[in-house]
Amino acid sequence: MITSVNDIRQAFLSFFEERDHEIVPSAPLVPQNDPTLLFINAGMVPFKNVFTGADKRPYDKAVSAQKCVRAGGKHNDLDNVGYTARHHTFFEMLGNFSFGDYFKEQAIINAWTLLTEVFGLPAEKLLVTIFHTDDEAASLWKKIAGLPEERIIRIATADNFWSMGDTGPCGPCSEIFYDHGPQIPGGPPGSPEEDGDRFIEIWNLVFMQFDQQPDGERLSLPKPSIDTGMGLERIATVLQGIHNNYETDLFRALIDASVDVTGRPATGDDLIAHRVIADHLRAASFLISDGVTPSNEGRGYVLRRIMRRAMRYAHGLGAKDPLLTQLVPALVAEMGGAYPDLIRGQSLVQDTLRVEEERFADLLDRGLKLLADETQSLTPGGTLAGETAFKLYDTYGFPLDLTEDALRRAGYGLDQAGFDAAMAAQKARARASWQGSGDASAETVWFDVKADSGATDFIGYVHEEAEGVVLAMAQNGERVAESGAGEEIAFVTNQTPFYAESGGQAGDAGTAEGEAVRLVITDTKKGAGSLHVHQARIDKGTLKEGDVLRLKVDGKRRVRIKSNHSATHLVHAALRRHLGDHVTQKGSFVGPESFRFDFSHNDGLTPAQIDEVEAEVNAIIRQNDAGQISLMPYEDAISAGAMALFGEKYEDEVRVLRLGEDPADPARPYSMELCGGTHVARTGDIALFAIVSEGAVASGVRRIEAVTGEAARAYYKERAASAAAAAAALKVSIADLPARLSQLMDERKKLEKDLVAARKKAALGGGDGPRTETVGDITFVGQVVEGVPAKELRGLIADAKKKYEKVIAAFIATAEDKASLSVGVSDALIEQWPAPDLVRIGVDALGGKGGGGKPDLAHGGGPDAAAAEAALEKIKARLSEPRA
Repeated sequence: MITSVNDIRQAFLSFFEERDHEIVPSAPLVPQNDPTLLFINAGMVPFKNVFTGADKRPYDKAVSAQKCVRAGGKHNDLDNVGYTARHHTFFEMLGNFSFGDYFKEQAIINAWTLLTEVFGLPAEKLLVTIFHTDDEAASLWKKIAGLPEERIIRIATADNFWSMGDTGPCGPCSEIFYDHGPQIPGGPPGSPEEDGDRFIEIWNLVFMQFDQQPDGERLSLPKPSIDTGMGLERIATVLQGIHNNYETDLFRALIDASVDVTGRPATGDDLIAHRVIADHLRAASFLISDGVTPSNEGRGYVLRRIMRRAMRYAHGLGAKDPLLTQLVPALVAEMGGAYPDLIRGQSLVQDTLRVEEERFADLLDRGLKLLADETQSLTPGGTLAGETAFKLYDTYGFPLDLTEDALRRAGYGLDQAGFDAAMAAQKARARASWQGSGDASAETVWFDVKADSGATDFIGYVHEEAEGVVLAMAQNGERVAESGAGEEIAFVTNQTPFYAESGGQAGDAGTAEGEAVRLVITDTKKGAGSLHVHQARIDKGTLKEGDVLRLKVDGKRRVRIKSNHSATHLVHAALRRHLGDHVTQKGSFVGPESFRFDFSHNDGLTPAQIDEVEAEVNAIIRQNDAGQISLMPYEDAISAGAMALFGEKYEDEVRVLRLGEDPADPARPYSMELCGGTHVARTGDIALFAIVSEGAVASGVRRIEAVTGEAARAYYKERAASAAAAAAALKVSIADLPARLSQLMDERKKLEKDLVAARKKAALGGGDGPRTETVGDITFVGQVVEGVPAKELRGLIADAKKKYEKVIAAFIATAEDKASLSVGVSDALIEQWPAPDLVRIGVDALGGKGGGGKPDLAHGGGPDAAAAEAALEKIKARLSEPRA
C-alpha cells in the first residue's frame, strides 16, 4: 500500500508519466518568471509563461513535485507554523498540467482514477466543490465519479474561481475534499462549520478556460488548459490515517532526530518547538541549496528569520551547540532521493546553518541582556521607545522581530512609529553623507535607489534567466522615467541573474525583453556598492520604470568566464606550490576570452617552471572534482586556510570556494580561497588550460596571461599548425624541427659573419685597408664607407685599435642622404682626446646635433651625407691643434 511520503510522491509522478506527461523537475525556490514573488509558492508558478503563451515547451502535458515556500509578503504562514496541524513554511505541491491538450473531462478522470484506484481512497469519503455556474463540471463529476448532487457543492465565491491576475488566463476550480468522519468536528465546505478538521481539501483542479479583459469581459481561450495542485503533506495525512501533517513519516523522522540531539521528548510545550525546528529545517535547507544566503534584505532576510525562529525554539529546548546543522543528514536521508540538489548542497547547507547558529547564540545572549536593562524602568504593560529598539538594531545588530518577540513574552509593547522614524532619519543621514562625498552624479542616483528599494537580489548563482521589475533608469548620470529605441541606458531591477563586475570578474552581458521593448545588455557593473547596474542599448520599443523584463544572460559567454575564473584559483595554488609561499595574488582580470593573473615574484619564470605550473593545473582539471561553496565568518575562513586578497574589503560573512584535491593529501582541497564570483561546478568543466605569456608588469610583480577550454584548444592547435607549416617548408618532420632550426641558425650566424667580413673588405677597397695618416705621434684612420650598416662600424674601429697602439679611428657610413659616424680612441689617448668631443665635431659638419658615448667610443650622425669627407677632415684637423 502507498503510504510513505516518498512513495506517494513517486506514485503521483509515475501515474501521469504513464499517461504521457513529461516529468518536470522542481524549479528552484527563487522564481525565474515572476519578479513579484519572493519564492515559488504554488506548483504552477514555473509554468506561468507557458499558460500565457510567452514560453513554449517541447511537451503539452506535464507533471511535477514542486518545492514551495510561504514565509514572506502576503503569503506568510510563519507565525502559525508549529501551532496548527497544516501550516508550513516549506511544502511540496504535486501537480499535473495540460497546455491546450486535455481539459475538464480528462482532468476529472485522471483525478478520480488516481485517488480511488491507485491511492485506494473510498469513493464515499470524497466530495467536491465547483464554481456555482460550472454546470459542465457538475455533469462530469456525476458521470465519471457517480457523485450524487449533495456531494457536488456549488461555491459562488472567488475560492472556486482562479485567476493569474487582474487580466489574463483564468477559470473555475473544482476542489476535492476528504471526509475524516463525524467523529471529527467540522462541516462541509461552504457551511458555517467549514473551518473544522473533518473535511480536508486534498486537491484543486483549475479549469483555465477564459482570458480576462481589462474591462472585465471574459473571452474563451482558444486552447483551454489544466492546472492542478495537491499538497503532498495533506494527502500523506489522509493515506496514513492521521490528522496532523507533523505526524507523517517524514516529519516523524525529523522530529525524532531533533529529540535525539536535544534529549528533550516531543511532548507538552516542547512538541511545538520540535515541530517548528523540523519545518524550518526543511525551508532553510532548501532555500540555501537553491542559492539564497542569509542577509538583512529581501529573500536573505526571510531566510534569516526562518532560521532564527527555529534557533529561538532550539535555545528554549536547552540546545547549547548548533542544532539545525546536526539535523541536515536526517533531512537529506528523507528527501535527498527526490531532490538531488539537496545532496549536492549538503556541505553548504550545514556550513551556513552552523555559522548562523553560532552567531545567533552570541547575539541572543547579548541582545536579551541589553533589552532586559532597557525594560527595567518600564511599568507592567509599558511600551519600549522606538529609538531604543532602533539602537539595539543599529548598534548591536539585534533584529526588530527578536525585540518584538521578547517584549511580547514579557508583556510589553513597542513604539513602532518611533522605530520607523529613527530608521528614516538614519537613511537621510546616509544619503546626505553620500551626496557630499564627491562621487559621480550617477552613483548618487543609484544610492537613492538603494536607499528606497534595497540591494539588488542577485540570483545568478542558480539562474541565468529570470524576470525583474525595472526600479530605476539613468542616462548621462541623470535619472529618467523612460527611454526609447537607439538610446544607451543604465538600469537596475529588483532581481537579476546578471553578475556585476567585481573581484576581477567581468560583468555579464546578454539580453532583456519586455512586452514591447528589447534591450542588448553589454555589461553589468556595481552601483552604490550592492546594486547590479545593467549597461544596455535599447534595440526596439520604449523602456519605462516599472516594466517587467525577461533578463537572459549570454550563457556561452558566462561559461567561458566561469572556466577562466576557476582557473585563476588553480593557477594561484600551483604558483605557490612551485615558486613558494611568498606568491600572492596582486590583481586579475577574468574575461570570456582569456584571463590575466598578477602575482608577487621577482624573477621571470623559466620554461620548465611554466611547464610545471601548466601541467599541474591540467592535472587538477582532470580530477573533475566538484567545486564546493560554503559561507563562514571571515576569521573562521582564514583560520581554516582560505586565501584572501591583501587590501580587499570583505564582509563579516564570506563565500569560500574549494577546488580540487591536494595530490599529497586528498582530504585537503587543492585551492581554497575567498571569492564571490561565479565558478564551474566541477574542475573538469574547465577542460584545458594553457599559459600564453609570462612577464613583468612592475617591480616584484609578474603577470601570467592564459586561456582555457576551447580557447586553449585553439591556441594549441594554432601552435601545432605553425610547427607543421614550418616543418613542411623545411622538409623535415615536426620531431626533427628543433634540430633543423638549430642547424639553420648556426649556418645563418656563419653566413652573417662572412657577410660582415665581405662588406668590410669591399668598403675598405678590396683589402688595401682604410686610409691612414700620421698626425704628430697619433695614427689617424678615417674613411667613408657605403653599404655597411652603422652597427658594423664598431668592428672597423676594433680592427684599427688592434693594429695601432696610439690611434684615433673615424668611420662614416652613408645611406641615401644620411650619414652615421663612429669615433674610436685607443686607451693611451682617451684623456687627451675623448671620443665624444671628436664625434661632436664630425656631427656638426654632417648637419646634425649632439652625439656622444664613452671616452673610447662615441657615435653620432647627420642628414648631410655629402659632407662626410669634410667631416673626417675636420676631425683630423682638430688633432693638429693644441689641446686646451
